[in-house]
Amino acid sequence: MASSVYTDLAAEARELNPEQAGIHEETLQQGDILVTRIRVETAEAAEALHKPIGRYITLDVPKLCERPLPLFAQTSKALAQELQKLITPLDASATVLTVGLGNRTITPDALGSRVIDRVYVTRHVAQYLPDAFSAPVRAVCAVAPGVLGVTGVETAEVVRGVAEHVKPSLILVIDSLASRRTARISTTIQLTDTGIQPGSGVGNARAAFTREAFDVPVIAIGVPMVVYASTIAQDTLSLLADKMGFAQKEEELRALAEKIAEESFGPLIVTPKDIDAIVTDMSSIVADGVNMALFGASYEQVRMLIA
Repeated sequence: MASSVYTDLAAEARELNPEQAGIHEETLQQGDILVTRIRVETAEAAEALHKPIGRYITLDVPKLCERPLPLFAQTSKALAQELQKLITPLDASATVLTVGLGNRTITPDALGSRVIDRVYVTRHVAQYLPDAFSAPVRAVCAVAPGVLGVTGVETAEVVRGVAEHVKPSLILVIDSLASRRTARISTTIQLTDTGIQPGSGVGNARAAFTREAFDVPVIAIGVPMVVYASTIAQDTLSLLADKMGFAQKEEELRALAEKIAEESFGPLIVTPKDIDAIVTDMSSIVADGVNMALFGASYEQVRMLIA
């Protein structure tokens, strides 16, 4: 039984539609990291999953919630490897515009801007100090445009104006996501080459960031930071069903929990009490992965000069 709880994650949408044709899926366990690669290939599959045709890569790292520093580095490297596959082929001299979406003043929505604060920007260095690097380095620029309610300007309009000036060959967008599993908050990273529609996970959809909208490839990276209250109710009943031997009725109980929660609380959105630490950790992990992917062999040199 498909749940109506919204999810930004293609992996979760696939879980709700396990028999849907037109989807290619593969999984790979890399130590503590489970990599799931999903390719939505047909219009019918895209409609069933509510996800555009394209590639979706999910990194599930359950032990990240324990905050082991060595695993942070492993996750960044895994993210870099998957991101490099998505941006290939991209000429080494191509300009990349990185965009941090969300409201900087609301912690669970601040992931994008926090990542942008850590991305190594080199476009100005390559332009004004061409001898600063021993070899050609990719030109990277970054912007965190804020949200319509703060700036009075649609985020996509701001980014379109920047893109018209810097003429990037690729736009890389980072944003917070919504999940239908509480366990995925801070332990999952999704990459996709289909772009993103800001605010869609919390019922406030804005103009989309896609190849069609910007005339260049758009890759999106996101981390779940919120769930709906109905999702928590569903997870709780699922655990009770498992403990009490009613696993065969799990989906029925989940649907009942969703209905009751929606009627009692409305579209209430919840985030963990330690969200400050979570956003700090995940922004560091994502930014390190982005930097490694964008600069490749030049990463250490760029890091020494700019970090």
